Order: sequence, then structure tokens, then C-alpha cells
Amino acid sequence: QVQLVESGGGLVQPGGSLRLSCAASGSIFSINAMGWYRQAPGKQRELVAAITSGGSTNYADSVKGRFTISRDNAKNTVYLQMNNLKPEDTAVYYCNAEIATMTRPYYGMDYWGKGTLVTVSL
Repeated sequence: QVQLVESGGGLVQPGGSLRLSCAASGSIFSINAMGWYRQAPGKQRELVAAITSGGSTNYADSVKGRFTISRDNAKNTVYLQMNNLKPEDTAVYYCNAEIATMTRPYYGMDYWGKGTLVTVSL
């Protein structure tokens, strides 16, 4: 079994910063892409940022220049540094990873965390 556990969400004022973490654990053979998605109330889930195992990144236009995604492959962990937060960044943030397990080492599957709430408000 594989688990993704997010941490670091919370309440922050506009212009503030937060750092999200997501650690993968379990019977992991390899991890390919990792990413962060978010879902605001009444809206569809959207990609925020993603990073490949080699370190290539891509971002939603709305967060470019403010958010930075990174990963520590030794720790099976992905991070999202969020700066200059805006009220429209308020959402539940979900971690996603494509993971191949020990029992199926050449077949990657998508795994999701349960989400962490980020609220940007005065």
C-alpha cells in the first residue's frame, strides 16, 4: 500500500507565505511525477504545479512567480512554497504522485493525498 500525507496548510493573511509538504510512504519502487492540485469551493480541481523525477517543473499561470515546487527524492517528499498568497489561492490542496510499487515495478499508478486546507484571509 502507498500513502501520501500532506501537511503545512492553515490560515494566512494576504501577502503571506506557507510551505506545504507531502510525503509518500509504503511499498514504493519508484516515483515519477509529483504535483499539487487545488480545489476551491464550487470549482473543479486544477493543477497548481508539477515536477518530474528529473526536476523539470510546470506551473499554472495564476501561480507563476509566486509558488515554487521542489522535491527530495531520498525522502519521497514534494514541497510547495507559496509566497505572496492571495485570497483566490484559498482552496484544499491535494498532493498527487505517479508511483510504481514493489509488486508492480513497471506500472505507475496515480495516488492522491487527502488534502490540506489553505485559507488566505484577513
